Amino acid sequence: MASLDKEIALMNTTCQVVDEGWPEAWYMCDEKDVDDQKKENRTTPNKPVDVKQMRDLGLLYWKMDADTYKYPVKAIPWDPNDASDPRLIALRDDRGYSYADVLTIHPDYLPGFATHVKNFFTEHIHDAEEIRYILAGSGFFDVRDPEDNWIRIHVKKGDLMTLPEGIYHRFTCDETDYIHAMRLFIGVPCWTPINRDLEGTDNHPSRKKYVCMYCMPKELQEEETTDPSKTIGSLCGIW
Repeated sequence: MASLDKEIALMNTTCQVVDEGWPEAWYMCDEKDVDDQKKENRTTPNKPVDVKQMRDLGLLYWKMDADTYKYPVKAIPWDPNDASDPRLIALRDDRGYSYADVLTIHPDYLPGFATHVKNFFTEHIHDAEEIRYILAGSGFFDVRDPEDNWIRIHVKKGDLMTLPEGIYHRFTCDETDYIHAMRLFIGVPCWTPINRDLEGTDNHPSRKKYVCMYCMPKELQEEETTDPSKTIGSLCGIW
């Protein structure tokens, strides 16, 4: 009973879940061996990715109650002030989410489904944090590690994950071809992806910021920590 009470109390806060609650993740096989983006596409043998590795990439994760609270099939926008889930309300207020929309990615609900899914799979960055709350269904987030290898994360119903500004990533449905998701934003959303194949993407301020925060050598991170005059931005030439 005590553990149940603790779990209920946790779901009313913005505390992240313990490590074993995170989605499963693994390293992907070589791109030339991917014949279907919707399959698991694991290396052989499988090379799992643990929670520390995901945290080190800047990912954040919360487990949500997607059973009790209901959301529309599609709403653009959806006002986050209409939230009744206390955990979502706490996250909204704590992290400043002021805009949201709700989408269903499925052939019956998304015209041009195949084209959209193909476009989602184009590698890109954003100039702001990306937030996804999976209300139903499942899919894959792929993110690059510091050595430019793909890590695949299997997000499912009840998962809320954030990807930091500037991380190279892409998304796809899995073989179920169904995912119902909420996107959350701070301020007015600007949802234009900055594709990796564009000239200058590696030098985009958001990408440089991400590399400095999550990919630069530990000795530089320690130098930044011990010398207040040497901020991450100044060390990497961002500001």
